[in-house]
Amino acid sequence: MKKHNFSAGPAILPATVLAEAAEAVKEFGQEGLSILEMSHRSKPITAVVDEARDLVRELLELEDDFEVLFLTGGASSQFFMVPMNLLGEGETAAYIDTGTWATKAIKEAKNFGEVVVVGSSADKDYTYIPKACQIPAHCKYLHITTNNTVRGSQFHHLPERPEGCLLVADMSSDIFSRPIDANQYDLIYAGAQKNLGPAGVTLVIVRKSILGNIQRQIPTMLDYQTHVKKGSMFNTPPVYPIYVSMLTLRWIQGQGGLKAMQRRNKEKADLLYQAVEAHPNFRPTVAKADRSIMNACFVADTAAHEAAFLAYCEANGISGLKGHRSVGGFRASMYNAMDLASVQHLVDLLNNFKP
Repeated sequence: MKKHNFSAGPAILPATVLAEAAEAVKEFGQEGLSILEMSHRSKPITAVVDEARDLVRELLELEDDFEVLFLTGGASSQFFMVPMNLLGEGETAAYIDTGTWATKAIKEAKNFGEVVVVGSSADKDYTYIPKACQIPAHCKYLHITTNNTVRGSQFHHLPERPEGCLLVADMSSDIFSRPIDANQYDLIYAGAQKNLGPAGVTLVIVRKSILGNIQRQIPTMLDYQTHVKKGSMFNTPPVYPIYVSMLTLRWIQGQGGLKAMQRRNKEKADLLYQAVEAHPNFRPTVAKADRSIMNACFVADTAAHEAAFLAYCEANGISGLKGHRSVGGFRASMYNAMDLASVQHLVDLLNNFKP
């Protein structure tokens, strides 16, 4: 039976990427070595890192001032690295609280400076995106989490911010899912394990001109400038996750780039949301205007129906549909590599479910 992987992460990868990545474990190219055995400073591996960096730049059409970094520690490490590198003593950062990961980022930032939460959807269980946030003119940066993986909301429009206020975004669960004007941002970070590759590497895109402007002593490994100067090679990087990410970026480009990803993802999301809305025993949980095209969250009308539908789906090849442990219900994560047929299979099960 085919498995349809709706897991929120680590998530589905393209079949062609998995096949090529598997071959590289046995032997990389004509090197006679597994990629797992090769020096990160060898020419074949530096070529992999260079190509991955170039593909990020091309897909996002980045200006020359940006540097593309491949780091470790997950997006959670960026929760403290961002304020450590950008927020000087006596300075203030603005955050918009849209759920679990934004809340964690706020907690870490408070260790380095003043934090003002300029918008929050906590009052309605994070089921919408706050609008018309008033950001004080003196804020050093505004931080947003572009997609709420746990609750299923997504920014579809950028908030306005004062002139001179930097824009920082956690894009872990929707990067490369749609076209963006990346040059409106000053720092973007994303764990790879949703749309980019396997867990183990974190993508950071940072405008070089914003670095080195605070007096704080930063540990060497936590200073973005360390990794900018060394091209992500200050220490041994996670070579294999970078390689798989490079293959995935190639796949995205070969599929037609970010516009093609957006068309695919919108078609999948529309199909599922319409089916949920039409079913008498289920409903989406997020305000329609703010629904994520990556993570569709919905609930059943009773606990009994929830358990029955989950068992029905699992018996029919659906994996990873159960909602986050803190929320319950269902969460269908439809990242780039998921094909329409898998979403149609879930919709067919939904339509056939008669409790």
